[in-house]
Amino acid sequence: MKNSRSRFSTRVCGALLAALTAGAIAKPAPWYQWRSKADGQLACSQTPLGPGWERAAGPYQDARCEKPIVAK
Repeated sequence: MKNSRSRFSTRVCGALLAALTAGAIAKPAPWYQWRSKADGQLACSQTPLGPGWERAAGPYQDARCEKPIVAK
């Protein structure tokens, strides 16, 4: 019984460590500039704003869509 508890807690700790490590090395999602199809207004967002918007420019590193991501 003691041995199975030890294995279980080792596995749980390993899984937790793997999950935390993966989150630490993940990169943030890029930002894009979106243009309204109705009035041409611009907005910066990581996700599409809906059917009334089209992607205008990007990707960017920041929420103001000022720092472009340079392709390597």
